[in-house]
Amino acid sequence: MLAKTHQVGMLPGNRLHLSEGPIDLVIWADGEPEAVAEAYRVAEQRFDGLLLELVAELSPLRTPLGMAFPALQSPIARRMAEACWPHRAVFITSMAAVAGAVAEAVLAAMTAAAPLTRAYVNDGGDIAIHLTPATSLAIGVVRSLGKAVPEGEVRIGYDMPVRGIATSGRHGRSFSLGIADAVTVLARDAPSADAAATLIANAVNIDDPAIVRRPARDLDPDSDLGDLPVVVDVGPLTPSQVTAALDVGAARAEAMRHAGLIEAALLTLAGEWRSVGAERTAVIPAGARSAESRDPGAAR
Repeated sequence: MLAKTHQVGMLPGNRLHLSEGPIDLVIWADGEPEAVAEAYRVAEQRFDGLLLELVAELSPLRTPLGMAFPALQSPIARRMAEACWPHRAVFITSMAAVAGAVAEAVLAAMTAAAPLTRAYVNDGGDIAIHLTPATSLAIGVVRSLGKAVPEGEVRIGYDMPVRGIATSGRHGRSFSLGIADAVTVLARDAPSADAAATLIANAVNIDDPAIVRRPARDLDPDSDLGDLPVVVDVGPLTPSQVTAALDVGAARAEAMRHAGLIEAALLTLAGEWRSVGAERTAVIPAGARSAESRDPGAAR
């Protein structure tokens, strides 16, 4: 038997921690103890080899989507492409949905194996959610990825059409073309939320000498963004500049909402925030970063 290449451990609140390379999952499940134990066992089983599964198709996953849907073998890789496909009119690669798709795949394995009441899989702030009737999850949020301190929460109920939350911005794990401190998106599934958050964060933007950009390839030769200029620093902005940048991002979010691609979004920049679709969900507070569930035993 091959040795495990991933790391596994338990966190306070009976949360399972799985990590390998750039993938870092925090998992929480609610239900009978035997069901939770089985779900955690299956989560690790599905996680084993998952990174290699994606690496095997890394080249097409890093290729910008065009006229033809990419030929992909991995179910997770296909879900990444499916989530990004509606956005192919602009520059996007399937990697924009990788964290959400990984979270969704692990959660699907868990819920297929055990009768859980509630559960989530959090892949670095991109979260796949499982709920059953009359249950809900409260998800902590903050205004800025750079600070990552929860300042509010959103409550997702079973009857809401939201099962995925994702956050993107210039302080995140991936490069951003925009200047948003954070953009949090609520959608019907985690891969869709992930892709949308990336593009809305890219859209929060203006041209100004205070914004320093460099080609993504200069910072990471393997970046799927190639020679596109990514934001590396943002100097002081005037209130009118902040408003203008948020206006562009909010327009992109509103277009996605009207197209049925997202349910709601929260955009933050320089201490200011803009919400889109909050009247439909009544869950967006003045914050941005998707954090851990605030239900008992799951707070971070």
